[in-house]
Amino acid sequence: MHHKEDDQEHATNHQTVPTDHFVLDTINHHTALPETKLSRLLDRVLLVIGNAMSWTWVVLMAVIIINVVMRYLFNEGRIEFEEIQWHLYSIGWLFGLSYCFIYDDHVRVDLIHDHLSLKSQAWIELIGILFLLIPFIWIVLWYSIPFIQYSWQVGEVSDAPGGLPYRWVIKSVLFIGFALLALATLSRLSRVCALLFLRKPQSPATAA
Repeated sequence: MHHKEDDQEHATNHQTVPTDHFVLDTINHHTALPETKLSRLLDRVLLVIGNAMSWTWVVLMAVIIINVVMRYLFNEGRIEFEEIQWHLYSIGWLFGLSYCFIYDDHVRVDLIHDHLSLKSQAWIELIGILFLLIPFIWIVLWYSIPFIQYSWQVGEVSDAPGGLPYRWVIKSVLFIGFALLALATLSRLSRVCALLFLRKPQSPATAA
């Protein structure tokens, strides 16, 4: 009897939700790929890094607030704070790439993918990883090395008066971020191959 009352209450609450209520799960499309030993190892590492670097956004908001207060209350603008803002934004975004990829929470422009079978989705993932993502990551990593090296050799600093020194440090984040994305890609590729080419892949539920 108690369960029936709970079910009725749940149904009533569900019906009272407005039709225009924004439900995030309805637009999140995750391809349910099996896990592998490699993916679990890499995902754990990337999860720790991603969680730690997520605090970057808190620091960024604090810097923005301090900068606004100093400018509009004390009439004192600091170029260092302006540059720190885009430095922190770059760090958060580049480190967030791998975190989003392993959780399949990156933005998709998708019209038909969600209506395909799991195997068809996996084939799309495989082709996209091999022929689009991996070449793109390789190009960025390859050309970022001389980009960073030159900045370090010339002792590049900000062009703005009073700007930040050591410009090569923030440029190095480009390489680090895409190196982590390469690890996330390797993890994702192992999961796609497990689904497509292994007879009895271990599902996430079984692995748990």
